Order: sequence, then structure tokens, then C-alpha cells
Amino acid sequence: MTYRSQVLAFPPAEAAENLAYLAAKLRFYTDAWDVAEDLRHGVDAIVVIDARSEQHYLAGHIPGAVSLPHRRMDEAGTAALDRDKVYITYCDGIGCNASTKGAYQLARLGFKVKELIGGLDFWLRDGYPVVSGASRGSLAGQPSDVDCGCA
Repeated sequence: MTYRSQVLAFPPAEAAENLAYLAAKLRFYTDAWDVAEDLRHGVDAIVVIDARSEQHYLAGHIPGAVSLPHRRMDEAGTAALDRDKVYITYCDGIGCNASTKGAYQLARLGFKVKELIGGLDFWLRDGYPVVSGASRGSLAGQPSDVDCGCA
């Protein structure tokens, strides 16, 4: 009996189709390294949003992140947001869908949005700091001492 490849059971896409899919995927998601680099360099075109409960935000959040629980993302809750910014939503990680619900709500309201892959879990796994309490904190101007291999 000849072994049948599990990887090749579904043929790979042609290069052009693959390129289009991967480019589209990158339009929807970002990772911890990319977010940290933008925050360190003070890129003001993005705003990181913690879509978890305020209690979870206070316990520890990404430096510079704004607390906006997904349940409050409606016309009134987003009235102060700048529609020219790109919003990066995150939650605890792959076992939590608050970032997806938040991204959905923001997109439904007409905002540009991406999700942070792996949320706070991957952020911490990659060695990035968190801030506790109500202060947003900041990574601006901080040296990068994290080498996640993503660069």
C-alpha cells in the first residue's frame, strides 16, 4: 500500500490565489510584534482597544491600550473615536472572542479595524510588558528588548 500524503490531500492554491488570500488575511489581523513596534515608535494612526471587561483591563493591559469593552461598542460608546484611525482589538487570547465581537461591532459602525492575533496571551508569551490600573501607560520611546523572531 502506498502512503497518501495528508498535506497534499487538498492541493495547494496557485501562487496568485495564495498571494491574494494571504494579503487579505494581513488586512484583518496583526501580531504582537507589529503592534509593539508601532507603539514604541509612537505611530498615532492606530489605537489599541482592550475589548475585555474594565475589571480585566485594570488587572493588566497592553501599554497605551484604551478600555472599551465590546458590550459597550455602540453609537454612544464609540462617539468619541476618531474615524481616521485604525483600531486594534484584543482580548485574553484564542479562548476568548471579545476581540472578534469588538472588531465586528466597530466594523459594523464603519470603523477600520484589525484583530491582534492571540490577544494578551500571545503578547505576554512574546515577552511584552503590561500595565495595571487605570493608567494607559506607554511603550513610546522604549527600547525593544524582545526578539520574537517575527521581524
